[in-house]
Amino acid sequence: MFLGEYKHSVDAKGRVVLPSRFRDDLAEGCVVTKGQERCLFVFPINRWETEMTQVSELPRTNARNRQYARSFFASAIQQDLDKQGRVQIPQNLRDYAGLGKDIAVLGVSDRVEIWDAAEWLQYNNEADEAYSSIEEALSDQGI
Repeated sequence: MFLGEYKHSVDAKGRVVLPSRFRDDLAEGCVVTKGQERCLFVFPINRWETEMTQVSELPRTNARNRQYARSFFASAIQQDLDKQGRVQIPQNLRDYAGLGKDIAVLGVSDRVEIWDAAEWLQYNNEADEAYSSIEEALSDQGI
């Protein structure tokens, strides 16, 4: 399980150091792809297989499903962490997420998210404003 918020940076070669507590779960490799709200998702390989199956099972007769699957899979890249715990983020994914030098690395249960630090701060501030109403809506759904 991935938890917490960490401040890191992207180096000149597009590498990101992942938090040491995440590395054991990513030791077998990971897949980096586009996430929602213009962040990046980092899935451990075993979790990627589940995600891949779920997206692949969406009906192809639906144009939105096809569009989502194309974007999700075409942008995905399998990576291994190097000895320093870094993962390489390709330029197209850095562009998609608007990653500058300063980033936020988040543990979000079954995945890691990588955000531009300023974008994360803005998003998180807005989300904090709605947090209690979201919690109430989730409790209405039995969560």
